[in-house]
Amino acid sequence: MSAGEIYWDIVPYVALAMLIVGTWWRYRYDKFGWTTRSSQLYESRLLRIGSPLFHFGILVVILGHFIGLVIPESWTEAVGISEHMYHWGAAVPGIIAGVATLLGVALLVYRRRTRGPVFSATTVNDKVMYVVLVAAIVAGLATTMIGAFEANEAHNYRETVSPWFRSIWILQPRGDLMAEAPLSFHIHVTVALVLFAIWPFTRLVHAFSAPVAYLFRPYIVYRGRDEAAKGQLVGSQPRRRGW
Repeated sequence: MSAGEIYWDIVPYVALAMLIVGTWWRYRYDKFGWTTRSSQLYESRLLRIGSPLFHFGILVVILGHFIGLVIPESWTEAVGISEHMYHWGAAVPGIIAGVATLLGVALLVYRRRTRGPVFSATTVNDKVMYVVLVAAIVAGLATTMIGAFEANEAHNYRETVSPWFRSIWILQPRGDLMAEAPLSFHIHVTVALVLFAIWPFTRLVHAFSAPVAYLFRPYIVYRGRDEAAKGQLVGSQPRRRGW
């Protein structure tokens, strides 16, 4: 077994362990820090442009990764989608979404660097996070563009990277498959693993938040001045909790 195979067999589990344990630790001991530390109060014009570009772009990127990594090639072929059709059907939206995501994060970084109050609120942790995040986006976009415009037949990552990714989750890692992928895939996946490892310790942790409790919260009861004038004291009558 080569060093490359060992690397791709072990490192993903290290990153996954840091993601899970770090998220648990952050939720257990730093609930008040579980936030994006919004800076909208300091500057909103650039934020209104950069934030939607980044968030909508990254959602499409995540969807594309899910389809490419989780759905086996045999499934798409079974419904009549050839590899050539899949390749271009994934490359074109992927490049558009990648460019939008990169432009969005570039605007957000520019905003943080050039707006004094926003820059003052930026921590070292934020700077490290932005460097790794931008590196992951650039590496992924470069890999997609290289595959789309290669003169020869592009590397079919669904025969190497995708089976390796699925093997991680069934605890039967196939590092040999990932080792066969081109260098651009190695760089992109390595940077992504670093990003996942530091994820719980950055503002990115807010991505795991969902306002589920909002669906089950009790009524917010408002009382007008007329009720107070009639002598009805606030809180004097019990109210049934719930919807």
